[in-house]
Amino acid sequence: MEKKIVVLPGDGIGKEVVDEGIKVLDTVAELFGHQFKYEEDVIGGAALDQFGIPLREETLEKCQQADAVLLGAVGGPKWDTLPGHLRPEKALLGLRKGLGLFANLRPVEVFGPVVESSTLKREVVEGVDVLVVRELTGGIYFGLKDRGEYDSGEAWAKDECIYSVEEVRRIAKVAFEAARGRRKKVTSVDKANVLETSRLWREVIQEVHQEYPDIELEHMLVDNAAMQLVRQPKQFDVLVTENMFGDILSDEASVLAGSIGLMPSASLADAGGLGMYEPVHGTAPDIAGQGKANPLATILSCAMLLRYSFGLEQEADVIETAVKSALEQGWRTPDLVLSQDDPKSVLGTTEITNKIIEYIRKSALIQS
Repeated sequence: MEKKIVVLPGDGIGKEVVDEGIKVLDTVAELFGHQFKYEEDVIGGAALDQFGIPLREETLEKCQQADAVLLGAVGGPKWDTLPGHLRPEKALLGLRKGLGLFANLRPVEVFGPVVESSTLKREVVEGVDVLVVRELTGGIYFGLKDRGEYDSGEAWAKDECIYSVEEVRRIAKVAFEAARGRRKKVTSVDKANVLETSRLWREVIQEVHQEYPDIELEHMLVDNAAMQLVRQPKQFDVLVTENMFGDILSDEASVLAGSIGLMPSASLADAGGLGMYEPVHGTAPDIAGQGKANPLATILSCAMLLRYSFGLEQEADVIETAVKSALEQGWRTPDLVLSQDDPKSVLGTTEITNKIIEYIRKSALIQS
């Protein structure tokens, strides 16, 4: 199997973690007889520095012609003072819209070996396995943005939030389908007591639910959901919500896993195949270039790439099992370190990847 992957390292630690992800993909390709062809390009701050815009049309076209996109992270203090249309994050919005990536899947699984890395009690987080399904191309992030002045001279700013029935319907179907392969429960998060878009959201979710009578559905206001995620997270199976709420809640959920460096994501289009895969974390400019970045979220994102875009379930399972094996054997990156951990077990970006590759090779040998 030959597949084309567009690689967008982005900024900060993006290139460091993406390079490790490619090493893992190359190992899988070698062991299972696949061919992955990579084409690298620049986006975000790197593209701003080189071309003056965060996302070039040529880059978008490359991604549209690829089988999958592997992304690092974008942004950083260097570009924080730029106007909105020139911010590095604008590249992400452009890619999502241009590639039709409306469904963002963010699994939140608490791995047993690092349960103590969470700041929450063991009994709260142990065994947590939640899938956050975030609508990715609608809502306030894509609405009209404007600034102006009242007659008095006082400045105002506006961000418009719009959702159509079809936008809600298609993300609802993704959530219900996902629940069928899990524990058959969907929690829909909104702010229907205040927002008209949320009232429409709830109506459409209830309508789609009629097609899935085997799935339990509950509605939860976003403020309560934010509290319940850290109070009693094991009550959730699939959590579906709109763009901004999903952004905030999935980042909050990283505290359950112990580090945002363990959280992968997949952004998927309507007509199967093409997807964009990236770690949930940011560019971490404070540790960029020091070999301290945790590549596990990117490596797990590569597993999602193999599963959702290439249909390689076995290969994805091997990667995920290797990550768990490395953690079970006590290997850690600096963000996962506890005071009682043996300093010898703390590995840098490349070293932890090498351990995972060892486990992948052992697993492939056993299976053969």
